[in-house]
Parts: sequence; C-alpha cells; structure tokens
Amino acid sequence: MSGSIFGKMFRVSTFGESHGNALGVVIDGCPSNIALSLEDIMENMNRRKPGNPAVATSRKEDDSVEILSGVFEGKTTGTSIALMIKNTNQKSHDYSEIKNTYRPSHADYTFDMKYGIRDYRGGGRSSGRETVARVAAGAVAKRALEELGVEVTAYTRSIGPIRVEDEAFDLLECRSNPVNMPSNKTADAALDYIQSVKKNQDSVGGTVECIITGLKAGIGEPVFDKLDATLAYAIMGIGGVKAFEVGAGIASSLMLGSTYNDAFYNDHGKVSKYTNHSGGILGGISDGTDIFIKAHFKPTPSISQRQRTLTTELKDTTIEITGRHDPVIVPRAVVVVESMAALAVVDLLLCNLGSNIDTIKQSL
Repeated sequence: MSGSIFGKMFRVSTFGESHGNALGVVIDGCPSNIALSLEDIMENMNRRKPGNPAVATSRKEDDSVEILSGVFEGKTTGTSIALMIKNTNQKSHDYSEIKNTYRPSHADYTFDMKYGIRDYRGGGRSSGRETVARVAAGAVAKRALEELGVEVTAYTRSIGPIRVEDEAFDLLECRSNPVNMPSNKTADAALDYIQSVKKNQDSVGGTVECIITGLKAGIGEPVFDKLDATLAYAIMGIGGVKAFEVGAGIASSLMLGSTYNDAFYNDHGKVSKYTNHSGGILGGISDGTDIFIKAHFKPTPSISQRQRTLTTELKDTTIEITGRHDPVIVPRAVVVVESMAALAVVDLLLCNLGSNIDTIKQSL
C-alpha cells in the first residue's frame, strides 16, 4: 500500500490496522534539541480518546504511546522518532457477520476492488482508529511549532444544524465541554441533539474550524505546494472529511471583489489587513495574519438502522451494524485536524529554509 507517508522535510510514515496488534508512526526530519516528553504526546492522545458516552463509542483504549527511538533525556536527537500505540480493546467478533457484506458509505467495496482482499474487522487501514498515529505525530509537530511561536487551535463550529454563532463564540470554552465547542450553551444544545439522533439509531456530521497563529509571512510554495493546497491535502486525507475551506471559503463565490479583497494598512511598521477573507494566505503563501481553515465531516457511516446493501457476491441484502460506534465523530476529530494542520505547517517551514540565500547564510 502506498500513500501512508506525509511530508517532504518533516516526513511521517504511519502503519497498523484497527484490529491488529498495534499502530504507529515513524517521523523523519524532526530537528534535534526540541523538548519532548511522553506527557506532551499523551496530552494530544487523551483529547482523541472517547469521553462522554453520549457522543462517543464505548470502546475504551488507553492509547498509551511508547517512544521507541529519537528522544533522549527529554529532547529530540535529530534521528528518526518511532512511536507505537498497542491495541488493547478489540472485539473483532463484532464484525464477523459482515465480512461478506459491504457496509454503506464505508471503504469495504472499494478496498475489495483495489486489493482483492480486505480486513473486515473495523476496516483495517480505513478505520478512524488509524488517526491515533497522526495524533501522536501531530504532538511532535506542535512541540516544534511552539518553539517557533506558532500555535494551532481547532474546535467544533457545528454539529448537524446546531452551530456556534459569532455572538456566542468564546474560544476559552472549547476545552470545557465534551463536544469541543467554543460555547458551553451551544454545546448543551448539541448534546441534546446528538442524544435524539442516537435514540433513532442514526448519526450526524459537523464542522471543525482551525486557526493557526504566529506564522510569519512567506511560508508556502507558489505553485503545487501552496500553503492552502498543502493544508487541503492534509485535512482531506482525514477519513470522513468531505469538504474543505480557507478563509471565507464558499462564501467567496458570492462576493464582489470590492468586498472580498483584504485591504492592507501599516500597523506600527507591521503589515496588517482590515479583513481576512483570504484566510491568511495569498498566492499560496502565508501573509503573516491568522490562517483560518474549515473541515466538513460527514455523518458516521456505522449506524444500527437497517440499511440496504450488497454481499460480496453482489446479492441484495440488508444490514444492521452492531458494535461500538460514535454517533458523531466531530468532537474526537478536532485534535486530528489540529495535528494534520501542524504537520503540514512544520513541513513547509522546514522546506522554506532553502528559499533564500540570506536565510542559508544566517544558519552558517
């Protein structure tokens, strides 16, 4: 299988299946002398784990990370960092009845068409559990970015029709409720909605927004490796993401140029803008203002309602999916979006070091 590697300079390779022995990641290109502890990584991992049973699966994994290499006496060494997360709570028998049936909106059928074989126990590499490796790697990327004064913060903007409106928005509240919404009042409404969906044996999608602050102007390549294109590639690679926006995004298509264009002004010797419809990116390159992106997630495909489908022999049948599944993946996906955004940005930052001879001279 190709396509399990992300990045050019800060390069991550993930491995493992949802019901295998373990998942993990190897990170190449991480600079040395970055302070990194197991606690730094576990802080990220704990945010991905199921929390409130009203919004998450009952599957309980401790997601303990083992650092196999690349860290010595609390600092990165510059060599490959290998991280492993063992699976400890699989219930593969939950999937035995569907091994010859294609689940609607899953990758079962397409995996069969591509490989002629598939791991039906939770989807293997296509399972959402694969993201534990990304989150572990993202923790390392975020530590590197912290050293450079760059911060990546994601949160839930909406779940189904329940959306945090601008007047209720308080970023400080997004870590104080189980759905990661920047409004505890809206979070309560979202929890009620999720419960009603769950009672109907259904699922719901939603939107995650992410803000990247402290990134200087000049990061990103102007053609294929644009900052926004790289972020889109990173975020669209997360299972369940069906749409991606930068800045004003889709709303841009409804605007006039005179409204959309972000006018510049001199803010005490610093270039600033009156608006940020561009989302902090011009010509594929950061402009020094906040980067703003948005990811739209589909409803969780595993629902216990009876659905029509086909067997692997292409016979019409119905299916009722049992097992432990999230009625909504959005709250747990917040840290995944954050992690992939961090990986994309730190990689482009390292790529940028060779863009200007003066920068190279300063490093000698």
